[in-house]
Amino acid sequence: MSQREWIEKDFYKDLGVSSDASQDDIKKAYRKLARDLHPDANPGDTAAEERFKAVSEANAILSDPTKRKEYDETRRLFASGGGGGFGGFQPGAGGGFTSTNFDIGDLFGGGASDSGLGDLFGGLFNRGGGAGGATRTRPRRGSDVETETTLDFRDAVQGVTVPLRLTSPAPCTTCHGSGAEPGTSPRVCPNCNGSGIVSRNQGAFGFSEPCDDCRGSGSIIDNPCGDCRGTGIQNRTRTITVRVPAGIKDGSKVRLAGQGEAGLRGAPSGDLFVTVHVRPDKVFGRDGDDLTLVLPVSYGELVLGATVSVPTLDGRVGLKIPAGTADGRVLRVRGRGVPKRGGGSGDLLVTVKVAIPQNLDDQAVDALRIFLHAEQNSGFDPREGWAGA
Repeated sequence: MSQREWIEKDFYKDLGVSSDASQDDIKKAYRKLARDLHPDANPGDTAAEERFKAVSEANAILSDPTKRKEYDETRRLFASGGGGGFGGFQPGAGGGFTSTNFDIGDLFGGGASDSGLGDLFGGLFNRGGGAGGATRTRPRRGSDVETETTLDFRDAVQGVTVPLRLTSPAPCTTCHGSGAEPGTSPRVCPNCNGSGIVSRNQGAFGFSEPCDDCRGSGSIIDNPCGDCRGTGIQNRTRTITVRVPAGIKDGSKVRLAGQGEAGLRGAPSGDLFVTVHVRPDKVFGRDGDDLTLVLPVSYGELVLGATVSVPTLDGRVGLKIPAGTADGRVLRVRGRGVPKRGGGSGDLLVTVKVAIPQNLDDQAVDALRIFLHAEQNSGFDPREGWAGA
């Protein structure tokens, strides 16, 4: 695809959102469309597959704030028609751009490459130099890919390896990403000398545009690979094993370098970002690197003291409750929490909570009344010093 064709694409229309849509709106629209159009959900439907590719391409641009800004700025300048396709800028028109040294890259505070637009266009603009002096275009890196996985609480705390099944553009297995039929190789385009661009003058402007012979790639494939039609990439389903580190938090991302969308004709692949969601646990909670739990105890265990068994991630451990422990006190079991990245582990924080018996037999009720009477005679007043007394 040439840069001009890229500029004329309406990625907002592809996702069904307005040009002022928020990043969350773009993400929601993409997820819905990707789910509906996914090849696994539409086997044999080529139209759905093409729509899936278009939606994925639109999301790759609009989900990245930097790429989206460049795309918006570019369309505002060059996709409005008029002026030979260059937004109506003409020598001497309106703003008085009459100098023969005027460079449209200066609109961005320097050359086009200084503002990041050089990468966006792959050298669309230059300062009037000939094609012979142009440098070779860099292969366009594949887009990053995002996906999600959900783990049980204990797997997230202890670390786990999970398989993920993805459908995304990947290097062609037949030509290994070159785009050429096995046994052949692409050749340098003689028209642009491998730069991917040719220069020409129009009035006071000297500008470059993609080479028509190689469509801006810098190389020509005489014998395209039949499986990928010369692109070097295929949309295929693969299984990737992801190692989730111990102690990962809900919402964190794991980056797998080079596992994203394949680059065109052997260019580097993008990265894969896996957002990890963690299911709540019925027993444990988490506070940073510490695990938390609430332990039901009896009144007698708090008053007289006791040693009770509490669960940990790898078994059980004895916890000593000192005599006279107050209800709601937090007791610490060191080294039984979440593994730390630098080594060691956090602690297990146990909150003791009195469980009130609901059904007592006559003997227990009589004993409790004797205790209550003795407690009152001892002078103990549970409301002593209380603000409401």
